[in-house]
Amino acid sequence: MFASPAYAQAAGAAPAGGGGAAMLMQFAPLVFIFVIFYFLLIRPQQKRMKEHRRAIDAVQKNDQIVTAGGLVAKVTKVEEHEVEAEIAPNVRVKVVKGTIAEIRRAGAGKPAND
Repeated sequence: MFASPAYAQAAGAAPAGGGGAAMLMQFAPLVFIFVIFYFLLIRPQQKRMKEHRRAIDAVQKNDQIVTAGGLVAKVTKVEEHEVEAEIAPNVRVKVVKGTIAEIRRAGAGKPAND
């Protein structure tokens, strides 16, 4: 009725020691891949988001902005969550700060022929 130790070993029973190291070696590639993704993708994206948020918070009157929809406008008034922008002479619209894609500072990068 009772199985002999030789039979148990032949049937595929694992030895008692060494299971933790084998498990660690199985998860090591997954951990390594996550670390690579963090340093190559996640961290740089977070850095870009912080820089963009700082730029949006620092928007000033007379700056040129580009919205996510592609409109280029001149900032005429800055509020807490919105800016008023002039998209054509005497045509002003309110733009939510979160939709600003790019900020071009006033006087920076003007073409030579203007």
